[in-house]
Amino acid sequence: MPPSLRLLLLLALALALTLPPAAPQPPPGSAAEPQEDDARCLKGVKADLRDPEGRLSSWTTNTSAGAVCDFSGISCWNPQESRILAVSLSGFGLQGKIPPALQYCRSANTLDLSSNALEGQIPPALCDWIPFVVNLDLSGNRLTGPLPSELANCRFLNSLKLSDNAFSGQIPASLARLDRLKALDLSRNRLDGQIPSQLGSAFSKDSFSGNSGLCGHPVSSRCGGGLGGTGLGIVIAAGVFGAAASLLLAFFFWRCTGKGKAGRRRQGRGGSESEVTAAEDGSWWAERLRAAHNRLAPVSLFQKPIVKVKLADLLAATQDFSTSHIVVAGSSRAGTAYRAVLRDGSALTVKRLHSCPLSEKAFRSEMGRIGQLRHPNIVPLLGFCVVEEERLLVYKHMESGALSKVMKEPGETLLDWATRLRIAVGAARGLAWLHHGFQMPQIHQNLSSSAVLLDEDYEARITDVGLTRLVRMAPGEGGDTSPFLNGDFGEFGYVAPEYASNPVGTMKGDTYAFGVVLLELVSGQEAASVSSDVGEGFKGTLVDWVYQLKSSGRIADAVDKSLKGSDAEISEFLKVAFQCIVARPKERISMYRVYHSLKSIGTGRDVSEQFDEFPLAYNKDDSDT
Repeated sequence: MPPSLRLLLLLALALALTLPPAAPQPPPGSAAEPQEDDARCLKGVKADLRDPEGRLSSWTTNTSAGAVCDFSGISCWNPQESRILAVSLSGFGLQGKIPPALQYCRSANTLDLSSNALEGQIPPALCDWIPFVVNLDLSGNRLTGPLPSELANCRFLNSLKLSDNAFSGQIPASLARLDRLKALDLSRNRLDGQIPSQLGSAFSKDSFSGNSGLCGHPVSSRCGGGLGGTGLGIVIAAGVFGAAASLLLAFFFWRCTGKGKAGRRRQGRGGSESEVTAAEDGSWWAERLRAAHNRLAPVSLFQKPIVKVKLADLLAATQDFSTSHIVVAGSSRAGTAYRAVLRDGSALTVKRLHSCPLSEKAFRSEMGRIGQLRHPNIVPLLGFCVVEEERLLVYKHMESGALSKVMKEPGETLLDWATRLRIAVGAARGLAWLHHGFQMPQIHQNLSSSAVLLDEDYEARITDVGLTRLVRMAPGEGGDTSPFLNGDFGEFGYVAPEYASNPVGTMKGDTYAFGVVLLELVSGQEAASVSSDVGEGFKGTLVDWVYQLKSSGRIADAVDKSLKGSDAEISEFLKVAFQCIVARPKERISMYRVYHSLKSIGTGRDVSEQFDEFPLAYNKDDSDT
């Protein structure tokens, strides 16, 4: 090394030893970081918008902990953190463009700027600014320009309202990729062109009314300009000849394949004509599976069956994958689950993966790995079927269905406290085994009350284990990257807060989701929202609600009113749940401790039996290795 370079290194080392240590930086997801960013967000919003009515006058310079939560139109996640949940400024009389400062409100899931006087275009980067937005309302403004195709990047969007503006151009086909979208309003704009077929079939005419340039279903039957008399005659003649040829071809195909008989059999099973049509439309992908050479494809089973099962048996057991056989069993985003009743009366659950990037060889290898996971609290994968591009998974059917469905059913199926506690212990035992029964932990990454299934005795079993390595984004979403590895995993309400900045699945992320399931069990409420009869108009998730009640000393109000007695057990149960949903991952307890804590609560209630053949031997501390 040259003497001059050696001298420079020695000087740098000496200088470093004499300088004071750098101030520690808050870890991602801590209270300090969101508070600083959110305060910057609101300061920028106020500076960017004109406020002639003075509605933002309460937005002072005080950004101490909890102060921003008292600003007009602002809701926070919980009093312990000044992280903004919702920016609701409807009817504030604000003027200007959509503020770029919203990029610092990354934790917000609601943006309501409706009924103001905003101008300009929707920023294409809006979904990058607020990636977890669930409700977006920009209606009743003066916004112009085309609808950005990048709105499809708001993957958690449930409600999109853009009515009463001056948007022009075509509706982006990419909006059809918003598979969570339940409400869409594009009415009273200047949009034109054909409505994307998937949006047209999913939403009513009212969603598109007031746009004279739009065509196609549901606003009109066809698109294109009018035809003259000669052209119209040619079209009619061609249509007549084409229809006649199609009828002859269809009749021939019907006679050769017996489809007419199959259709009558389906209708004879109790389905109306409209239901049969809906089933056919919903299972368009199954058309190619009905071909003779595909129907003979074998179903690979991990245990040698008495009778061999073929794809034709699954088609018959699900009425050609009819929509009437769809059940709740795990994440619908990973795949659609169907109840299949075989000829001998036995029931299975068949899950069709929406897409899979693996080659057939790699997929079979992965099936072999998942098929070996056997535990009393894990739904067993019995087999699989590979047909062309389709991947079908065959599970044991859980007769009582998903916990999310059972919790919604009123009347006789109402769960008492002993049953809820037993469900919690069973689910905890299964997830703890995935985390601590292997030297390399098995991370679920998509846990919810829909992934906790119940058998006929209401014993809990976890499903969808291992699917994160199989499922990718739907075609057209940009690449073959798995959505679970791209931060797009987990149902809204179950996603741990750290995933906003570090979208890599961890055991502590699973623990957070399990804590939300515990809150659902004790409260009877859904993870994504709280019913108005108990929440008194509360806007936020179940976690936000219980934190609000806890801070005000009213945590008892979170307990389901149907649960009588057992107050001491419920109190300890809530303590375990709060240890699971701590904002900072390092402070959450491990699933090993969760299981043993819940088991100790259930002592004397027949929920503490051990499974010695499934030891929890690894990573038993609270570290997330």
